[in-house]
Formats: sequence, structure tokens, C-alpha cells
Amino acid sequence: MRGAVLYGPRDVRIDERPDPSIIEATDAVIRLSATCVCGSDLWPYRGLNAASDPAPMVIGSFAASDNTCPHCLAGYQTSCAHRQWVVGAQAPFLRVPMADGTLVATQDLPSANQIPSFLAVSDVLGTGWFAADAANVKPGATVVVVGDGAVGLLGVLSAKQLGAERIIAMSRHQARQTLARAFGATDIVSERGDEGVARIKELTKGVGADSVLECVGTQESMAQAIHATRPGGSISYVGVPHGVELAGAELIQLVQSGTINPGKVFDLELPLEQVAEGYRAMDERRAIKTLLRP
Repeated sequence: MRGAVLYGPRDVRIDERPDPSIIEATDAVIRLSATCVCGSDLWPYRGLNAASDPAPMVIGSFAASDNTCPHCLAGYQTSCAHRQWVVGAQAPFLRVPMADGTLVATQDLPSANQIPSFLAVSDVLGTGWFAADAANVKPGATVVVVGDGAVGLLGVLSAKQLGAERIIAMSRHQARQTLARAFGATDIVSERGDEGVARIKELTKGVGADSVLECVGTQESMAQAIHATRPGGSISYVGVPHGVELAGAELIQLVQSGTINPGKVFDLELPLEQVAEGYRAMDERRAIKTLLRP
């Protein structure tokens, strides 16, 4: 089969790769209807995570889990005691270890227009929902979301679903501001750093936010999140170094029923053969998130 391979900084190619096969009795080999470029893929793409050999790229959960160990039962499947890394999902087929614990089936075969939203469930929606949950978002709360990438935008959607009354999205980009409002943002703050914090304090009459979702991962964004939070408030931060997991069935039901449409974060769709352009578009911020069709 042909799949995406990272050869070096800003060098992603479609290359011949071995077809996946069953190795253990608990494996499954699945055909992918759609895949995408993850924001975390941009770290190795930009050369910030060094790789000595060509590496197949991955999307979806980074790790397979048995869903029966103590860590899984506590809700942290990404820290499964028997965790195995999953790689190579930017391709037509994928081997998934511990399939019974890792894969979550939908009740019915998704329609074509639901595919982007279910793809988001397997990727950024889980992260955004975890960010809102970890920040203790409650009905009636005032929430600030730092970051207007796909995770931040779906953090806005998640905060709305959890009952937040006021959601302040920090964004400088018109298209992302528009999507943030569609997902439930009530206010937009374009300022950053100290100016951004001052604007949030102004909007909250000097109090600060009950919950802040830090969805960028830089020192500046973390400082901004901390100073935007009221005394006794809650902050969450998410990204590659942070274990993220949640009950997938809940989000699947929300998509299946049409309650949420997280697939709107995919504003660029390309055939898998053009994966390199998908990376470039996200790296240059011409696209929020790239969907790939194998």
C-alpha cells in the first residue's frame, strides 16, 4: 500500500509501505475511510522532534489499550499498563493492537457527511473535550479558551456542551473566530500576552474566568492562561505530552444524533497522495486542519 512517510523536516512523501497484517490474535486490520494531519504531527514536521530514520505518520489515538488494566479503568487509557504505540494511519489500512480495548464501533454505518465529524472524534474532539472536563467546566461557568487551532476550537464546542454560559475564545484569525462563534463562543479576544489578560479581566469585571483551557503549549500561552483565571478557578492544558482519553461512546452518540458537528474544523480536504500539501497548509496556517482521503 502507499502511505505517508516523514523523511526529514518539511519532507513528507507518499511511499510504498508493507500492507499491515494480523500479528497477535487481539489485532484488527481496518480500512480507513478518511484520515488527517494532526497538529502534533507538525512538531516532527518542523524538525523539533528529531527522527533519525524515515517514519510513517500517525493519526488517532497514539496508543492502543486493553481497557481492562487499573489505569484504563480509572479513565486514562493512554497510560494503559499494556500500552502499544499505533503508527502509520495516514494510509488506506492500519493494524490496531488490542482492538477490543482500543476501537469503538458506531451503531450504524456513518453517512458520508458524518465521516469528518467521526474522524474528529478519533482525534481533536477527544482532546478538546478532555481539556474542558479537566478545567472543571460547569453549567453557567465563564470559560476562556487559549488557542484557535482545531483543539482549541473543539474546546469551545465542548465547553458549550458542558453548559458554560460565557465562552471567550482567544483568536486573531477571522475564519477561526467565525468557527469559534459557530461552536458557541460568546466573545472573541484578539490580544495576546498581558494585553490579552487585561482584556479578559475587563470582560469579566476584574474577576477572571472560572475555567481556562490552554490549547497551545507554549510558555506565553500558559502564562496567559494562568493570569486569566480567577482565584480558585481551574486550568487545563493538553497536547502530546499529556495523557488524553475519555469515553468515546458519549462523543459518538453526540455526532450520530447530529447534536454536534466537530467535522467543521476540517477546512481543507485532499487525496492522500497530496499529503505534503496538507502539511504545508497547516504549517503555514492556511488551513485549520487537513482531511485526507485514502
